[in-house]
Amino acid sequence: MDITSDACDLRFGQVGIACVRVRRVDAAALCEELERRVRSAPQLFSRAAVVLDLSHLLDLPDDGTVDALLEAVRSAGMLPVGLAYGTSATEALAQRMGLPLIAKFRAAYEPADGGSIAPSAPAPAAAPAPRPEPAREPVHAAAPAGPALGAQHHDGAVRSGQQVYARDRDLVVTGAIANGAEVIADGSIHVYGGLRGRAMAGAQGDEKARIYVSDFRAELVAIAGHYRVFEQIPKDLEGQAVQCWLDGEKLMIARL
Repeated sequence: MDITSDACDLRFGQVGIACVRVRRVDAAALCEELERRVRSAPQLFSRAAVVLDLSHLLDLPDDGTVDALLEAVRSAGMLPVGLAYGTSATEALAQRMGLPLIAKFRAAYEPADGGSIAPSAPAPAAAPAPRPEPAREPVHAAAPAGPALGAQHHDGAVRSGQQVYARDRDLVVTGAIANGAEVIADGSIHVYGGLRGRAMAGAQGDEKARIYVSDFRAELVAIAGHYRVFEQIPKDLEGQAVQCWLDGEKLMIARL
């Protein structure tokens, strides 16, 4: 008789989770905006796993308000899975709501120097703010001198449903990326082929990352969380060699 001692395996890996950054406490407006996003690209946003980021609100909402915001996300057709990492108050809120804190999005709260950002109670200029919770994993901010490791190479096509992720480095793909496929890198992405799927560079917040594509027909491109979705590629970009970069918070695309 074959007896298995372990009931399951538990592993951590790269998971595609979107971030909903709440800019004002208005559940109806949030639902309307997210519904518009889902209608514009249902294959991308319908039933997408999302994290609720409350860092840009002046004051942390109460439990009832957060519950209304979560319900607005669900009503729009998305699935909230947790709150973005924040202050100790955010952690207490997540515990009360029975939700996890997603550390992947902690860069929204902590700058590269490791200090803390607490909009509701800034520290005096003469007294540096103590670093909260030093036992947690380090912040993955933009690397000061590019990726520390050499580029990861993927030879051949990336098929629909596949995902290729280059952690802490650039990604070079020498084949085509099909519709429904994803390529992700903490650094820049170079595609020497057709991009019909999704390319996400600067996955851990590197705003200096870029995307280079030989044949541009993408569903989506993103850098450091800033993205553009294409239902129809502009005629001057379709099939062209392009580069993508961030100008402030605007994702720019131009022919090479």
